[in-house]
Amino acid sequence: MNQACNLSPGTTIVGKWNGESYTIIKALGQGATGSVYLGDSRQGKVAIKLSENSMAITSEVNVLKHFSKVQGTSLGPSLLDVDDWKDHSQRLISFYVMEYVQGKNFLEFVEQRGIEWSTVLALQLLTNLEKLHQEGWVFGDLKPENLIVSGPPPKIRCIDVGGTTQQGRSIKEFTEFFDRGYWGMGNRKAEPTYDLFSVAMIIINAAYPKRFKKMSDRDGQAQLMDKIDQHPFLNQHRDVLQQALLGKYTNAQEMKSGFIQLLSNKASKDKPRSQSYQTRVSKQQQSPPKGRQTTSTKKPPQHSRTQVKQKKRSKGKEVTFLRH
Repeated sequence: MNQACNLSPGTTIVGKWNGESYTIIKALGQGATGSVYLGDSRQGKVAIKLSENSMAITSEVNVLKHFSKVQGTSLGPSLLDVDDWKDHSQRLISFYVMEYVQGKNFLEFVEQRGIEWSTVLALQLLTNLEKLHQEGWVFGDLKPENLIVSGPPPKIRCIDVGGTTQQGRSIKEFTEFFDRGYWGMGNRKAEPTYDLFSVAMIIINAAYPKRFKKMSDRDGQAQLMDKIDQHPFLNQHRDVLQQALLGKYTNAQEMKSGFIQLLSNKASKDKPRSQSYQTRVSKQQQSPPKGRQTTSTKKPPQHSRTQVKQKKRSKGKEVTFLRH
């Protein structure tokens, strides 16, 4: 077993080169290249990833450094420290320390707030992916477990960049349900369309939290389209999801525009009903039924002789008192 995957709460890690000290609080997760722990430091709570595979750590550190240079993106956590640590058996373990992103994971958040939030968060994710793709990278292992919603206001963040790959290469890490190769709908080449397929599957996962496996006797595309048709919310977004699954969108901005157009069309369908109601009310107010007078013909009040006389006696004064 990887030694880095078996640290107990209270274990102290002291960096060999930078000398920073961290105390393990609990395990956060385990991946193909190492384990992530919640730790305490003089800067507060942090996330620490440790691995005996120093090359894997170096690769992920380079990705995080690159993320920090991409203007306007907050897809990955901030990198705080990189070092090595000798455990009790003098084994050298590489690690890096990053910002601890607090919040709920994608599925937990959507379950609490409603499935409509899946597309709202997807729009944020697509904005960040567009910037990442423009820099020549593909995220690769996109899945709800790697996505944290921080805030308020709700903001989607990623907590694992282990699958991030330079475009043109083979995807380093993937999870079957979100992998187009698993569904027989494409290869595992690192390109924007690979990430966009995963985004569509994340939304499908929001509708089917327990997920489902590919049926051996069925075409993957047909099975996914059936699942979309069977769920009312997914069916509303069928066109966009289908385009993403089939690799028809060449970039994240196109998929984002597709979602926005759907929302705009929905708003347009609702708008005429509201306008016609207002128009009917307006016409009723402005055009009374025939037979009714449209202008007031009420005669001015007639004063009694006593009132007239009183007014004459009070002529020249600012206020006239009328006696009834």
